[in-house]
Amino acid sequence: MRFSGKDIQQKSVALCLPLARASRLSPPLFLVASLLLLFVLSACSSNEKDTYVARDVETLYNLGYMSLEKKRWKMAAGAFDEVERQHPYSVWARQSQLMGAYALYMDDEYDSAILAAERFLSLHPGNSHAAYAHYLIGISYYEQISDVYRDQRITEQAAQALTEVVRRYPESEYARDATLKLDLVYDQLAAKDMDVGRFYLNQEQYLAAMGRFQHVLDAYGTTSHVPEALHRMVECFTALGVTSEAQKYAAVLGHNAPNSQWYKRSYAMVTGEDPNVPTENRSFFARIFGN
Repeated sequence: MRFSGKDIQQKSVALCLPLARASRLSPPLFLVASLLLLFVLSACSSNEKDTYVARDVETLYNLGYMSLEKKRWKMAAGAFDEVERQHPYSVWARQSQLMGAYALYMDDEYDSAILAAERFLSLHPGNSHAAYAHYLIGISYYEQISDVYRDQRITEQAAQALTEVVRRYPESEYARDATLKLDLVYDQLAAKDMDVGRFYLNQEQYLAAMGRFQHVLDAYGTTSHVPEALHRMVECFTALGVTSEAQKYAAVLGHNAPNSQWYKRSYAMVTGEDPNVPTENRSFFARIFGN
């Protein structure tokens, strides 16, 4: 399963915020504004004899922008790279670094986009647009997340990068979107732990299984996998004959998810009773602990 933010039609570049909510990431709005200024400068200086370098910069930058407009991502990335290579001291070189990273992202060249954004941050760590670069790194990892049956290293890197966005820029639009994506990332990581834990449980390697299930409870306590993790802990402790611990986890499950299938299974496992059969009017906790 891939978590993609690329499915809804992209809005006009000039009007978009630089976010990848349900649409593809838009280029930085400040860079689009810079392009408008560049067009004006080009028109004003086209008749001067000593503007060869400026005209060359304009040609390359405008080629990159027009390529973006036509969704020719590779051509755009190449043009922006040439701006920096041929004119590293130009005012447009720094903008080209981020625009090039954006073009690489749009071309699904996520590793290259990450490297380009990281290079921008290494050269301009205090830049006012560093938030965009950090966010671009995060969603480039995010777009590469695969199903839970594969290695989740990329998912962990996405979590780290998106967490960094939230930590550094808590009041930004990027942080709000990163927070939403982190919920899905944590759910994915929890799902992986659950999958491995079930494998150990089926192999009767209870301690190894419990380590995975407990990690879900400790690290991903807000995900949808918590009820099952609690039940699996009940199952493991019951198999090990540690009834008191099984009862404790069952009680927590009964408090947090009383209507879930996992609660019913834990109830039956701990009490030996069918949870669907009416019993005397006593709470689950009272029945478990004999109060």
